[in-house]
Amino acid sequence: MTGQPSSPDQLYIWPADVKTEMQTDANGIEEEKIIQQALGILEARCAPGETVQNPEAVSRFLQLKLARAKNECFAVLYLSTRHEILAFREHFHGTIDGATVYPRVIVQAALELNAAAVILAHNHPSGVAEPSEADRQITRKLTQALDLIDIRVLDHIVVSAKTVVSFAERGLL
Repeated sequence: MTGQPSSPDQLYIWPADVKTEMQTDANGIEEEKIIQQALGILEARCAPGETVQNPEAVSRFLQLKLARAKNECFAVLYLSTRHEILAFREHFHGTIDGATVYPRVIVQAALELNAAAVILAHNHPSGVAEPSEADRQITRKLTQALDLIDIRVLDHIVVSAKTVVSFAERGLL
């Protein structure tokens, strides 16, 4: 999944717990501001009520949202029957090389939101987005748990600062 965000028109303010380094290019434009603006655009495209139609935009949104975290973060994008976004939730935060994921929490949230489908996502702070065996196992476990209540797992996206890996594209779902 590749693609470039369109021109920036909104500003997103990063949470206080995310540290960023401000860098400037030859023209003096702050790269961080550009990233924040791109995230704002993608958040507008991935806001509650919007329909997921562009996997590239979803991947970029998840990459910008999760990739810069210093520790692993597991999140879920909850969708309606028409793939309208109901919510995006960061459920679990871990260490530099893992996060404990509890399927019960995700199933409970999916039921509360009346979700029909989900897109799972997490980051790899190491910079390598290649799915691990643990990633494959939790994906199978979550798919089985959600399948019991007729909620489809559309994808599991693993992000790093430079790459995005889609389980669906790789045939891992």
